[in-house]
Amino acid sequence: MSRDLLTIGAGAPIVAVAQRMADRNVGAVLVLKDRRLAGIMTERDLMRAVGRGLRDDAVVGEYMTANPDTIAPDDTIEHAAVMMIHGGYRHLPVVDGDDVVGVLSIRDLVPMLLEDSAPRGA
Repeated sequence: MSRDLLTIGAGAPIVAVAQRMADRNVGAVLVLKDRRLAGIMTERDLMRAVGRGLRDDAVVGEYMTANPDTIAPDDTIEHAAVMMIHGGYRHLPVVDGDDVVGVLSIRDLVPMLLEDSAPRGA
């Protein structure tokens, strides 16, 4: 789980957010309202925005995934994996009460669930 979170408000311009995501090399940004999770903007959301004819003045709140599913810090890796598989997610916010404490990505889960016995590049 990443605790170095990239967070924004729903009124942020999509183009600026996409640039920040690229600069940080992350596939999702958490959208907060009054310090609480309001949504998530993922690479997939960005692609949908572009596919629908992204306007120059478009803001995150128009294209984000609102009220995303979340997990708690004490949920199991298996539970997170099942949620990701069934929901088609690659990023899952981790919330402790009202506080966003991290985001779990599919890249975080794969090494925990699979043993890597193949040499790199094989």
